[in-house]
Amino acid sequence: MNAFRLLLAVMIVVLVAYTAGVIAREGLDYVTTARRDLSAMGWAGQFDADFLMMLGLSGLWVAWRHAFSPVGLGLGVVAFLGGVGFLAPYLLVLSFANRGNVVAMLVGPRRAGAAA
Repeated sequence: MNAFRLLLAVMIVVLVAYTAGVIAREGLDYVTTARRDLSAMGWAGQFDADFLMMLGLSGLWVAWRHAFSPVGLGLGVVAFLGGVGFLAPYLLVLSFANRGNVVAMLVGPRRAGAAA
C-alpha cells in the first residue's frame, strides 16, 4: 500500500508541474486543442477520445462508489473534469480513510462492510 501511495504522490507532483508548464505555454484552453485533434482523425485525436472515455469511466465509478448519492454525483462530475488531478488525491485520501483496505477503497464502505 505504501508503494501505491508513493505512486499517487509522484503522479500528483508530476501532473502539477507538467500542467503548470503547459498552462504557461499554451493557456487554459484545452477544449479547442482537443476539438482540433479529434476532428483531424489522427493519433492525437485518438488519444483524446480514449482519454475522454477513461474520464467517463472514472466519473461513473466515483458516482457508483458513492451509490449515486448527490455527493457521489458531484464527485463523479469532478472526477470526469479533473482526471488524475482529482483521482490521485481522492485515492490517496481513501487509502488512509480505509486503512489500506483496497476492497473498501474500490467498492465503498457500505458494499465492503467497512467503516470509512
